[in-house]
Amino acid sequence: MSKWLPSLNSLRAFEVTARHKSYRKAAEELGVTTAAVQQLVEKLELSIGEKLFSGRGTNLKITPLGDIGFEELSLSFKQIERTVNRLRSNKDNKNLVISSDPSFASAWLVPKLNNFKKINPNIDVLIDSSTNLVDFDKDAVDLAIRFGVNDYKNNEIVHKLYDEYSCAYCSPALIRNLNKPINISEIKKFPLLRWDLSQFEWSVNTKKCMDWKNWLQELKFSNFSELTYGPIFNDYNLALQCAIAGQGFILGSKPILKDLLKKKLLIDPFDITVKTNLRYDLVISEKSLNKPEVKKFIEWIKNEKEISDS
Repeated sequence: MSKWLPSLNSLRAFEVTARHKSYRKAAEELGVTTAAVQQLVEKLELSIGEKLFSGRGTNLKITPLGDIGFEELSLSFKQIERTVNRLRSNKDNKNLVISSDPSFASAWLVPKLNNFKKINPNIDVLIDSSTNLVDFDKDAVDLAIRFGVNDYKNNEIVHKLYDEYSCAYCSPALIRNLNKPINISEIKKFPLLRWDLSQFEWSVNTKKCMDWKNWLQELKFSNFSELTYGPIFNDYNLALQCAIAGQGFILGSKPILKDLLKKKLLIDPFDITVKTNLRYDLVISEKSLNKPEVKKFIEWIKNEKEISDS
């Protein structure tokens, strides 16, 4: 069982008195009488059974035990002050809730989000990286980044971010020993990493565009029996990390994975792009459109897109 603690007022009175080495000056800072400060310090001394000061008036001196207590309490009160100031500053913060396609969130949005926070320090961003479609009428979401066909409600405002172009990516290390250029037929020599699409509320057409067989058919590839398939992931980010680690090929979005290509974590060895009828859209509900934090995010993401595309 924890022992009884002295009152916060007694601790504060002692800390201020020790800092000024004067009951009178401590009373002036605390806005109370000198007698009140002395009584609080005496109560503290009584509770711990030790003297914290010796002498009186201008000869007031702190004892060795008091010196230890003063040092610890000074740090504690400074921490309390910092915490209170942080709470005060956060009362004006605005929350911005974004629902995002997981692959877009991890590969494009999150790496750039610090730029938004730098220019909008009072906006706290919460990202719901979910595969479920958002219902703005029911879900507490300000805006969403959706992937698929352009199919939205009348009360949803849509800003197109990217048309979807799909490519086969791998780690540079995976094809290190192959002669360049590489023909698409070489893909049969490597594992094809897959993403479990059964969990998504996407349309059949959307899922087809993310399937290896359909992608290869667009390139007139027909030797499907010769293909080697790797693991199936229910999280695209894990599949992406597996590809970066040199474990196989992954189908990915050309506009979204651009930064990973710039860093040479992934490459497009075939230099083949398949255009789909899918796209990434920024979707906002009418009820959220006039929120200042939403307007700032819309402006920011448009600027970031221009920078990323340049």
